[in-house]
Amino acid sequence: MFVDSHCHLDFPELASQLPEVLERMRANHVTHALCVSVNLPDWPRLMELVRGHEHLWASVGVHPDYEDTPDPSVEQLVGLAADPKVVAIGETGLDYYRLTGDLEWQRERFRRHIRAARETGKPLIIHTRAAAADTLRIMEEERAAETGGVMHCFTESQEVADAAIAMNFYISFSGIVTFKNARDLQEVARTIPLDRVLIETDSPYLAPVPHRGKLNDPSKVVHVAEKIAELRGIPVDEVSQASTSNFFRLFKDVKQ
Repeated sequence: MFVDSHCHLDFPELASQLPEVLERMRANHVTHALCVSVNLPDWPRLMELVRGHEHLWASVGVHPDYEDTPDPSVEQLVGLAADPKVVAIGETGLDYYRLTGDLEWQRERFRRHIRAARETGKPLIIHTRAAAADTLRIMEEERAAETGGVMHCFTESQEVADAAIAMNFYISFSGIVTFKNARDLQEVARTIPLDRVLIETDSPYLAPVPHRGKLNDPSKVVHVAEKIAELRGIPVDEVSQASTSNFFRLFKDVKQ
């Protein structure tokens, strides 16, 4: 039994073949998937998708890369998060890799998401790229530890992982952990506590080896678990059981 803790089934590449994707999930024992919001204009379409499937769930939030999109208020996020199919706030965070210049708007957006998470009691889904120090600083200043959450598609250092775990966060590994050049990340996956590990695809992107470069979908999260098991020298069933238990512990509103 596997769970994909982060995917984008509403993106056109996957939405156009949803029945086939769901069948591949079933065939590979992927029982649940969390479909993560990236902006508010597309959020109704995301919700329409998850409402039709009892094993699909959603978040609400605006990705830090989305500059030219409506910025949510705390009150708006809290109101949308009241939907029973919404189990998390995000994805949110900071990304200094793709965007440059004055990014204070990104930091303020991140703060609003953390405040909404604290008000709703729902966990955060955090994206951070080339911005680890500011991400951790804002998490601490805004008391993100009160809700906890997940550092999704983790690619940072052991020190960043340890700091996030100390703030009640889980570390989620994507197909990147299977890449040959991801040695530092593989060491993080090998050493952090297993009770803090989640697995994800971030599909339709980042397909794991042996599917690298191809369209990704939640059925391929199995390969992420297999790689983590290989790195830790344990059976894949142990990674499956731990990551699945961790998912339901963090996203407590998801019905099993």
